[in-house]
Amino acid sequence: MVPVSVVIITKNEADIIFRSISMAKLITDDIVIIDSNSNDSTATIARANGCRIYPENWDGYGANKNKGIALARYNWILSIDADEIIDRQLITALHKLDYNDVRAVYDIAFKTYFGNKQIRFGSWGRDHHIRLFNRTLVKWSDIPVHETLLLPPNIIRKKLDGHIDHYSVKDEDECRAKALYYAGLSARKHHIAGKKANFIKLYLSPLFNFFRNYLLYLGFLDGRAGWLIAKNSARHTRMKYRLLDQLIQADKKKAFRKSNLTYSYSTE
Repeated sequence: MVPVSVVIITKNEADIIFRSISMAKLITDDIVIIDSNSNDSTATIARANGCRIYPENWDGYGANKNKGIALARYNWILSIDADEIIDRQLITALHKLDYNDVRAVYDIAFKTYFGNKQIRFGSWGRDHHIRLFNRTLVKWSDIPVHETLLLPPNIIRKKLDGHIDHYSVKDEDECRAKALYYAGLSARKHHIAGKKANFIKLYLSPLFNFFRNYLLYLGFLDGRAGWLIAKNSARHTRMKYRLLDQLIQADKKKAFRKSNLTYSYSTE
């Protein structure tokens, strides 16, 4: 075992959580599960396989990951999702790693799957993320979606051999549903940040997103799966900015009604 805690956030992951835990157990004796009201056997499977389970309210991806980090036994954290499975090469690399430099963060390549098909091209085919870090220097941001690691300026980025297998979606319906779900979260994130939805973002960004994924990044070489990924990526971009525009317009209407109410009081 190595001095690394694996932190996983879950919600109804019974169909895959056993595979994720089984591989994580090959590197550590500390697997922390932050579970958000699963109503399937996720917690039962995790507990039966030696994990520490903590039921928590859903406060966002970054916030719940930080809860797990705080409860971990070790300072070195490998942060994965329930649909992500570390491979044998990465396990070997983690056993050989020197954990003395707390400034180091480790970038890990991903193999992403549409159903059981590995996606080799498009944006999915070039996916990689920093997932191994020391909690004394690094934590997740608390934004509602697409959380990022907050890295201090003196951090040292390194790469690890091996991959994380990411079983992203099962089929076309889940791919579409995820695109729309994350579009809503992203719209709210942009709204909080004060971003605008102009003509380019509303109409040209979705087209460029499709062009980049399907043609520029050779997504068409992944066949029908590549087409569906590019189409739903463009759909995500289009819906994100449409929903953002709706939120902005709603703000304007509220401000207009408030100003009219204030004016009516002032003239009485």
